[in-house]
Amino acid sequence: MNKNFFFENIKEFSFDEKVFTKIEALIFNENKKEGELSFVFCSDEYLLKMNIDYLNHDFYTDVITFDYTEGDIISGDVFISIDRITENSQKYNVSFENELQRVMIHGVLHLVGYKDKTQEEQKQMREKETKYLNILKN
Repeated sequence: MNKNFFFENIKEFSFDEKVFTKIEALIFNENKKEGELSFVFCSDEYLLKMNIDYLNHDFYTDVITFDYTEGDIISGDVFISIDRITENSQKYNVSFENELQRVMIHGVLHLVGYKDKTQEEQKQMREKETKYLNILKN
């Protein structure tokens, strides 16, 4: 998998790269192929501006995914608010690493075609997140 990392308006940090084994399993199990993935870790304000500029949504979010997938080759940019990850990890009483991996997996699930607009779609998304998060459980 060709993967890139960027940090916008935040200090660089390290994370457990085992998440990529989980993402590779996700892509394989969903009958897709690995393309280029970029993960952009950013502040709330940075992602809010993107949410307003590109999606006309004036609210904070934990992740925005831009899908460049062609056919079965998964490619895209996954923007993740580290402020939301920190807050949600405390809110849901999970580790920062666990929440970060969940959101990274969530972004890739969008790239393989899963949506989360309806309650049924959200339920399916949560089930898939849990399935792939539990691969090689830390």
